Amino acid sequence: MGCGGVGAAVAEVARRRDFLDRVTLADLDPERPRRIIAALDDGRFEPAAVDASDPASLAALIRDSGSDAVLNATDPRFNPQIFAAAFEAGAAYVDMAMTLSEPHPERPYEQPGVMLGEAQLTEHERWRERGLLALVGMGVEPGLSDVFARYASDHLFAEIDEVAVRDGSDIVVEGYDFAPTFSIWTTIEECLNPPLVWERDRGFFTTEPFSESELFEFPEGIGVVECVNVEHEEVVLVPRGVDCRRVTFKYGLGAEFIGVLKTLHTLGLDSTRPVRVRDVEVAPRDVVAAALPDPATLGDRMRGRTCAGTLVTGTGADGAPKAAYLYHVADNERTMGEYGHQAVVLQTALNPVVALELLAGGAWKGAGVLGPEAFDAVPFLDLLAAYGEPHAVVEGDPRR
Repeated sequence: MGCGGVGAAVAEVARRRDFLDRVTLADLDPERPRRIIAALDDGRFEPAAVDASDPASLAALIRDSGSDAVLNATDPRFNPQIFAAAFEAGAAYVDMAMTLSEPHPERPYEQPGVMLGEAQLTEHERWRERGLLALVGMGVEPGLSDVFARYASDHLFAEIDEVAVRDGSDIVVEGYDFAPTFSIWTTIEECLNPPLVWERDRGFFTTEPFSESELFEFPEGIGVVECVNVEHEEVVLVPRGVDCRRVTFKYGLGAEFIGVLKTLHTLGLDSTRPVRVRDVEVAPRDVVAAALPDPATLGDRMRGRTCAGTLVTGTGADGAPKAAYLYHVADNERTMGEYGHQAVVLQTALNPVVALELLAGGAWKGAGVLGPEAFDAVPFLDLLAAYGEPHAVVEGDPRR
């Protein structure tokens, strides 16, 4: 479901694997899946047109296509409908971002209101009783970052103090003063919402957007990037499957990007509530998204690398203090050359395909609404390496 940048990259990754018998690529715009399939030249893929806001039509498509699993590659506004449709049709469900949060009405920068994924996680027993799996948050962040946390817990640490997910890059987009490399709709959502933090002794709490700035030295030549608190699903998911004292997520946004986001918020251009402009009602955030270049088309103008990773601190198996940053780097020149897709969307797209292959082969099994940290990390990391995308580890704490 969804044939934007990530959906197209998923198709390119998936066509190289033989565990798939048939794949239906579905989108509201029927031309999108047709264009992707024409470039793939693979008879296993077929197009479909569907409205992701219509659960009945979605469920009918899932049934008619005979699909075992549904991969949601739309933006999270459509998660409730696709999630419900997969359950109705009796298919496994996989997404890369969870249902949206709602800030606390009175104390938004102190306590959470409705948390990310809450609408899905409360359905766990219903899915479990039916014997169906909803694998939520299975992109790169969340997703691979959760796998790293589980691997560190199982194999590198005797006791974990903090799971600190950190994302940064040195990517530049030539010819644009401002051009996000991922969905601006989703970027606005996660960056301007109150960031979520979890601590064992305190539970979940929130802070001001862009809080607790730190300098983080990213590997493989990316270098030092300023990172700030951002709302993200790992903070919700990781404590469910990894024994630790604290979970945080920080993103390397940069002062200029933060400034643009703050300006959009000040002007009300981050709002999703439609406003009337003459005879048309339109959400300001949709206007911003329409005015900016499509991230999927920027690959030829992008230069640099993006790094997604999880810093874990605590006590090693030998009883000594330990810190390790587990990460994956995607170089845009390489991803464009190998896959024809820019680094940020390709890095996201790899992980749900790996997860689907593990589910198809039985290496990952489960029922209910579960995150990636609920499963053994070793088969995932081994298969990711077999895809030609191995992870790496830096010993020590890269924070300055």
